[in-house]
Amino acid sequence: MTEVNKVDDEPGKYRQLLVTLIANIAALSLGTMIGWQSPIIPQLQSGNPPVGDRPMTDEEASWVIGITCITAAFTSLTVGIIANRFGRKLTGCLMGLPLCACWLFTIFATEHVHLYIARFFSGISGGMTLFFVPMYVSEIASDGIRGMLGSLLIFILNGGILLAYIIGAILSYRWFAIAMLIFPLFYIALFVFVPETPVYLIRRNRIDEATRSLTWFRGGHVPIVEREILRLQQETNVSEQTIKLSYLFRDRATIKGLFITLGLFAGQQMAGIFIMISYTETIFKMSGSSLSPNNSAIIVGAIQVFGSYLSTILVERAGRRLLLLTSCLGMGICHYTIGVFCYLQTLQYDVNQFSWISILALSVFMISYGLGMGPGPYVISSEILNRDISNLVITMGMFTAWGMAFVVVKLFPTIVDLLGINGCFFLLGSFCLIIFAFVFMIIPETKGQPRQLILDRLNGISHVLDTTKYISSNDVKIIPKPELI
Repeated sequence: MTEVNKVDDEPGKYRQLLVTLIANIAALSLGTMIGWQSPIIPQLQSGNPPVGDRPMTDEEASWVIGITCITAAFTSLTVGIIANRFGRKLTGCLMGLPLCACWLFTIFATEHVHLYIARFFSGISGGMTLFFVPMYVSEIASDGIRGMLGSLLIFILNGGILLAYIIGAILSYRWFAIAMLIFPLFYIALFVFVPETPVYLIRRNRIDEATRSLTWFRGGHVPIVEREILRLQQETNVSEQTIKLSYLFRDRATIKGLFITLGLFAGQQMAGIFIMISYTETIFKMSGSSLSPNNSAIIVGAIQVFGSYLSTILVERAGRRLLLLTSCLGMGICHYTIGVFCYLQTLQYDVNQFSWISILALSVFMISYGLGMGPGPYVISSEILNRDISNLVITMGMFTAWGMAFVVVKLFPTIVDLLGINGCFFLLGSFCLIIFAFVFMIIPETKGQPRQLILDRLNGISHVLDTTKYISSNDVKIIPKPELI
């Protein structure tokens, strides 16, 4: 049998890539919403704000971020229900509405409350986008390129943040918002033409439609389509059985999958990405940099994009586990480096000649995050869970991520008061090392592995050589027959 384990040999890979890029226009739009705060909040706190008759206070400005996080957390609890009830395609189309509403409220805002409403819609957009796009991509992608396509989310999201930094430095408040409204409108116009996922159609027992959808996504490769339809029918319960919370503890693989998913999504925020983005200007000023805040934000945004681009290249070559370990270790070293730099400053050492160290550490942190912990939780969680409970578990993971982001952002000033800025970075570095240990001890490699094989291994099943095969979507591997230990 021909071994098809390279991206270049994946049938229908360009169609899958095209649809993935269309879905990720929503991620690009979300990135512009996240990046909006960097160039615009200083304007809102200036003596002549574009919205309202007085400058925003620091507390009011902090809620601009907080409302997005807390709204996204609760929205993520409902996206899976909507997607299962009405289908992936309709859910994806509906997702464009809050994307548009956010920018419309921003454009026509005259009071601060209008901006809070706009950020409420941005939170809905965030909760929907970061749940829906990985789910949709995982259900249309072949095993051999699922990781690469899944990692595009963070790359494009970071691209949106960078775009907002650049456009925000050029355009005025309202023209900036008008320009950003183009992306959700473009997304809606294109997404209405994408196919429904074969996984959803199988669950609805619409086998003929599922076959047509999968045939399109696999480039008309009939043998692969026939084998994958059979595999999906075996994996999926088409009777629309209600998923109960007790299902999360039905076997060892599900419990481990839940633990890994929640751990990765919580660790993603405990690593300090929101803090590093929110306090970039402070770090640059602390280092004695002569760069302006806008220029420093653009540099950091560009570095984030570069790191996530490396991830899309390496995820199918180096593997998920190695990238996660490298990411955690790199972020931890960067936190400790900045912490030592801050500590030496508190001791009144002259470190001006070494001001480049903190800038380098921040840059390496952004690359490290984009390399592993940025896309990693989305990619891993889509591969280690049974399809019937994957939406429920990922919902819990997304709620955990957004909730943790809210806690971290709101508590950071208090922690700085208690521990000092250097102590805060030491704490974040320690969190990164804890996440490193978690990945090293718990998470298996999933690169290019059929889902059932991954589940068997999580269940503690070993394998001895036999002719029994696990058939992935591209029918590529001869895997030994499972034998219980």
